[in-house]
Amino acid sequence: MNNNIENRILELRKKIAEYDYHYYVKNNPIISDFEYDSIYKELEDLENSHPEYKSETSPTNRVGSDLSKDFPTYTRQIPMLSLANSYSAIELIEFDQRIRKILPENSKVEYVTELKIDGLSIELIYKKNKFHLAATRGDGTTGDEITANARTIRSIPLEVVSNLGDFSVRGEVFSPKNIFLKINEEREEIGEKKFANPRNFASGTLKLQDPKIVSERKLDIFTYYLLSENNIFQTQFENLTQLEKLGFKVNPNYQLHQNIQQVIDFCNEWEIKRNSLPYEIDGIVVKVNSFEQQKILGNVAKSPRWAIAYKFKPEQVQTKLLNITWQVGRTGALTPVAELQPVFLMGSTISRATLHNFDEIQKKDIRINDFVFVEKGGDVIPKITSVNFEKRDKNSEKTQIPTECPICKSKLSSNKEEVAIYCTNENCPAKIKGKILHFCSKNAMDIDGLGEAVVDKFVDLGFLKNVADIYNLKNYQTEIENLEGFGTKSFAKIQEGIEKSTQKPFNKVLFALGIRFVGEGVSKILAKQFQNIENIIKTNKEELIKIRDVGENIAMSILSFFADERNIQLINTLKNHNLQFETKKNDINSNISNKLEGKTILVTGTLQNYSRNSIKEEIEKHGGKVATSVSKNVDLLLAGENAGSKLEKSQELGIKIITETEFLEMLQ
Repeated sequence: MNNNIENRILELRKKIAEYDYHYYVKNNPIISDFEYDSIYKELEDLENSHPEYKSETSPTNRVGSDLSKDFPTYTRQIPMLSLANSYSAIELIEFDQRIRKILPENSKVEYVTELKIDGLSIELIYKKNKFHLAATRGDGTTGDEITANARTIRSIPLEVVSNLGDFSVRGEVFSPKNIFLKINEEREEIGEKKFANPRNFASGTLKLQDPKIVSERKLDIFTYYLLSENNIFQTQFENLTQLEKLGFKVNPNYQLHQNIQQVIDFCNEWEIKRNSLPYEIDGIVVKVNSFEQQKILGNVAKSPRWAIAYKFKPEQVQTKLLNITWQVGRTGALTPVAELQPVFLMGSTISRATLHNFDEIQKKDIRINDFVFVEKGGDVIPKITSVNFEKRDKNSEKTQIPTECPICKSKLSSNKEEVAIYCTNENCPAKIKGKILHFCSKNAMDIDGLGEAVVDKFVDLGFLKNVADIYNLKNYQTEIENLEGFGTKSFAKIQEGIEKSTQKPFNKVLFALGIRFVGEGVSKILAKQFQNIENIIKTNKEELIKIRDVGENIAMSILSFFADERNIQLINTLKNHNLQFETKKNDINSNISNKLEGKTILVTGTLQNYSRNSIKEEIEKHGGKVATSVSKNVDLLLAGENAGSKLEKSQELGIKIITETEFLEMLQ
């Protein structure tokens, strides 16, 4: 009897695995949903009745119930490298020429092209042909172990038939466009913030703590590389076909080329066809086909010499500008925002775009009811690039600068040295909210649970009037726990974040105070130079301007901040709440090298290996200085993807421009 049950369970698992393969990998279902559900239910019932036959690789085990607060790290022996980027046919030709210079003369070079899926790279580890572990790319060598979440992706086989020994598969997790749009529509209906694009959505989903929610979001994967102990492949093309034979999902649009011109033609073809796909792509990956040639070519820092990414130009759409509204930040600065007729762009519906400042409006002559061209800067933030003047109404009027604060109706001020205009009312609700949000932000006090929506609500309800009130929120515990959407757990999470913030080092606290012009870098320098808040309060202009990176504007801003008695009272209150106002021995990391000593580096565009904050830290760790704007004092411009006006200005000034790969080489 037991043998019959075990055999039936094994038979059902095999059938479901086959049906999943045809449905999720081949996009060609071979049975109806009703039949599938019946078989799945039978397997589920049998496994529940006979738990001795349960297995990690059973289809019913796709969604685990384990909740973990942190993801363990996984360290790989063979790094997952990032790719250098190219943006034109000329750069692809230069790539081909570099390769031919390194390889033996008259070598035949073939290329494989693959669509560059706009998602998140992960690695799947298989032991004895069973799915064992999954990890994100991370920094290339170390990533987060996300096995439970990866298991929910139905196109990932839980078991395969092979003679490869232990092996791993690398791929790109993504969100299909229709799933992404549906989830954003659902979030909008219940008043939740929409996801910016499918890539961010996929990345954020894989980092969720609950695999059940991950499963509901129906992520997918395209695999592109197989590594095994018994590696018998000679080429990347063979590698891809073997992945398909094993049952892994491979993007069908890969192609073998005999020369670089065929590669260029392929790139041009897909730049036109990209929007016809049911998922987002942002370019083409070009690889030397021969593994032997790849070995000869080797790697440069964190990128292979034998591969390159051809990035498509940013997409633009045209839509109507319905209105210009003004937002008020923590300093009181007003920022204009374009309210647009909703338009679909790169995976999401755009209804707002930044206009930066009033000078930008004047420079581009942007007016209400204009038809404007919009693109996503760095594929994330929508911005207006230009106006379609041919469609402009002849009776349109120029945009006027506001004369009063849109929030509190106070008078506005400006000075000749800045383009910004400011609300002067210190009690303006928008300024209070902005200061509190800055104080709680990840790079400042990093208080989990106090995001924009929560801070807005707490300020409106009178729980928060300044940043010090954060440490008195326990006085409102009952009221907060009774709010809609809150509860005991929500309040406990906020309190935990507040308690942790009291251990943040002095430089973080100094940055969190929101002194104008004093960013993270200057906060570190001041904390290291003065050691405690009392020394900063007592200092003078002459002492300040002697310090590296502290010019006259920053010095005057610091002196002005500490001359205000309200700020001194705030600091004293925060001291009473046990915040750190002096530097401890291990608070500020010493430099790990002097390879960038004496160099001032400006960063622009999107980088592959660093966030904007982490690249600043990396530069400072190696003795360099980080610039915030283009000037003759800048030694190097580190240009990432979608580098804009800073790149053009740097070229005009003759500043040396380096790529991310060249930057990494400098640190080797």
